[in-house]
Amino acid sequence: MFGRQLVSILRRNKLQNCFFNESSSRVLSKRPRLFSSELGGSSGAQRNALYGFKSLIKDFHKPWLRNMSTTATATVENKEGLKLLVTAGARAQKMVGIWLFGSAAWVFSMVVLGGVTRLTRSGLSMTDWKFTGNLPPLSDEDWLAEFEKYKQSPEYKRVNKGMSIEDFKFIYWMEYAHRMWGRALGIMFALPFSYFLHKGYITLRLGLRLSALFGLGAGQGLIGWWMVKSGLEEPASEYAQPRVSPYRLTAHLTSAFVIYCGLLWTALSVVMPEPPAESVAWVRGAAKVKRLALPISILVGITAVSGAFVAGNDAGHAYNTFPKMGDNWIPNDIFSMEPFIRNFFENTSTVQLDHRILATTTLMSIGILWWSTRKLDIHPAVRFLIGNTIGMAALQVTLGISTLLSYVPVSLGTAHQAGALTLLTLMVLLNHTVRRPSMSLLKSLPPVTRTP
Repeated sequence: MFGRQLVSILRRNKLQNCFFNESSSRVLSKRPRLFSSELGGSSGAQRNALYGFKSLIKDFHKPWLRNMSTTATATVENKEGLKLLVTAGARAQKMVGIWLFGSAAWVFSMVVLGGVTRLTRSGLSMTDWKFTGNLPPLSDEDWLAEFEKYKQSPEYKRVNKGMSIEDFKFIYWMEYAHRMWGRALGIMFALPFSYFLHKGYITLRLGLRLSALFGLGAGQGLIGWWMVKSGLEEPASEYAQPRVSPYRLTAHLTSAFVIYCGLLWTALSVVMPEPPAESVAWVRGAAKVKRLALPISILVGITAVSGAFVAGNDAGHAYNTFPKMGDNWIPNDIFSMEPFIRNFFENTSTVQLDHRILATTTLMSIGILWWSTRKLDIHPAVRFLIGNTIGMAALQVTLGISTLLSYVPVSLGTAHQAGALTLLTLMVLLNHTVRRPSMSLLKSLPPVTRTP
């Protein structure tokens, strides 16, 4: 029933969008000077994106940043090849953009909080789960009851035996905060989504995309409990410490990364339907950057996923030396498991070695991207993003090495996880900025950039 209602609303919004674009085209044909003054007087189709991109980088004041965006907002003519995601004009575009950027930032905070929860070994403190959540313990009797449940878990028996109730309260609150923060995100996403649907701001294409992201977000709670449940089972070996399955932890973290990237890309597409392009030469330069940026982005993602396997196998506490792993460059036991494929996901030595190799390859690849684009004729915003990306990659490798040498303190481990998502953010921004513009914009561009 809900699905049919949603599709009905989105189809209605699509009809309204068509009517609005036709009407706004007639209005704007009579009022060209109004938008010229409002949007800074940029030439042709490019002047209309200033508003959209300024909402993202409003704290930057360089002239080339103020004029970089070529977004066509919903208040301008919907020309050939450009499909807008939001109807009803610039104000609606701004509201939806702020909501989506806020949702992406919330997911980012969830990833960071999840890292703190894992590093403080708080994730197994709550031994049951309800989809709607429940109240925390409110009395001493409630706390004792929760503590008794935890005492039955393998983690208490093998790792935290003798723990005080005050120490238990700390790890319990960490896990409780992580779960409730996720539920609050669901409410914060669903309520504005319903409002924007009711107002007719959301197009069919955007509505379906956001519905898919909302579904993934709802599934995150199930994946999280599926992950935690694996850590509540008795380990196979009497000498092993209880911990969640590395496969399930990786699935949980990867799903969060996918949701975050989806929200960020969608938010950028709302406020910047067109990439920055002021000449055909810059478009050609962006296409050359894209050929390198896309595979490097995939490599960054794979490296982040390999980091999840490092965390899931607690591999950061092994071989706390660099560049060698102990006394060797390559440990002797990297292929000791059977079947062979298990080594890449469960063998502590192999998992850490893989992550080192992938991290080094990522840094070198981003360095090659920066070096190969130094003399390209590209938009200053693209060059700005490439410079920031190589800086962030270098910082991320430094954080990783420092975390390893320091035996994974909570502060550095959390910073390293946040750094992975920050680097992925920059790659999403770069790929979004170098995408191909619509045919209508291409036809309006001069061969080379006009200099003032």
